[in-house]
Amino acid sequence: MSEVRVLAERAREAAIALASTSSDQRDRALLIMSHALVANQDEVLAANEKDLAEARAKGTAAALLDRLELNPVRIKAISEALKSLSILPDPIGEVLTGSRLANGIWLQQIRVPMGVVAIIYEARPNVTADAAGLCVKTGNAVILRGGTLAVNSNLAITKVLSNAAVSAGLPEGSIQSIASTDREAAEELMGLHGMIDVLIPRGGAGLIRSVVENAKVPVIETGVGNCHVYVHEAADPNMAKRIVINAKVSRPGVCNAAETLLIDEAVYETVLPPILRALEEAGVTIYADDKTRALGAVMRVNPATEEDWATEYLDLKIACKVVAGLDEAIRHINTYGTKHSEAIVTEDYTAAVRFLNEVDAAAVYVNASTRFTDGGEFGLGAEIGISTQKLHARGPMGLAALTTTKFVAMGSGQIRE
Repeated sequence: MSEVRVLAERAREAAIALASTSSDQRDRALLIMSHALVANQDEVLAANEKDLAEARAKGTAAALLDRLELNPVRIKAISEALKSLSILPDPIGEVLTGSRLANGIWLQQIRVPMGVVAIIYEARPNVTADAAGLCVKTGNAVILRGGTLAVNSNLAITKVLSNAAVSAGLPEGSIQSIASTDREAAEELMGLHGMIDVLIPRGGAGLIRSVVENAKVPVIETGVGNCHVYVHEAADPNMAKRIVINAKVSRPGVCNAAETLLIDEAVYETVLPPILRALEEAGVTIYADDKTRALGAVMRVNPATEEDWATEYLDLKIACKVVAGLDEAIRHINTYGTKHSEAIVTEDYTAAVRFLNEVDAAAVYVNASTRFTDGGEFGLGAEIGISTQKLHARGPMGLAALTTTKFVAMGSGQIRE
């Protein structure tokens, strides 16, 4: 039997046992996992240093190296995140509906664990701990398949957390990582229909597209963010500039960063130049339409192509387009956006309401930065990813997104006539 199938078999057995654990048991496990990560940080850091050395030898980009690197401060933060999960309300067992039927049966719909959750992700070892913690909190067994760059870090973190969970009384197989980095291992995981209850990809557009197109198990599509800020003709100019700069510059390499600036033609000649200058001062390269380039407001402006309107740069780059009004802005966003996060800056209530109603995205903002689309910012405490689809979960996915429901019927001998 292959490594992937062995792990899946163990996870299925663990999921059955986890379904009978109490909230107190799982919270205690999270605390023990939190302490274990710090206590065993030398082992984790040694594995991470091996990953970093191999990544540097391959000429890996600085941004990816930063995501890959662990240190005592980062391990402490990951540990604290696990600890914080233990004090969040437990969604398992929550009664969503309840009623007594005419035949006397008492019927309730309650939250229950998904079962076996699989996650395929790239070079971010913190995801290993985050995903393990979220799944333990919700009574799910988890199979982790990280990227090649972080394989040693991921396996070391998994070993520490799995041992800690077992010492706390959780079943063997609750937390597992696939050691193989071969493409075939990921493909086999994606094909385990009936063994994997849900698969969540976290990473770039290529990874997510591959999983969505090839998986034979249920998938929650996450994360690609071609996000827009639309500056309406009734926008406060200073507010617009602050929001655009924050949405683009505060952390350009994340999925909730703005990638395209749309501005109303009624105000672009006066409102746009200060925004462009602020972007240039922040080191942002601009890809713009003819009207924007004709302003001559900044030096670093390149002609935009059709590809730019659809690009998630994840970098200090932004596309800019002058639009004829609200209708064109909404049409552009619904054409090129990835249904992640979209914002309008306006003092016009009617325009704001139309934008909220007609833009198709998981999160839609009026007079606020797209950078708020995050589980922590939304008060969810933690997130497993940001869903850009519509079934089951949408937007930042907290604990409830890792649950499904079950109807529980309590009778007294009723039969259906």
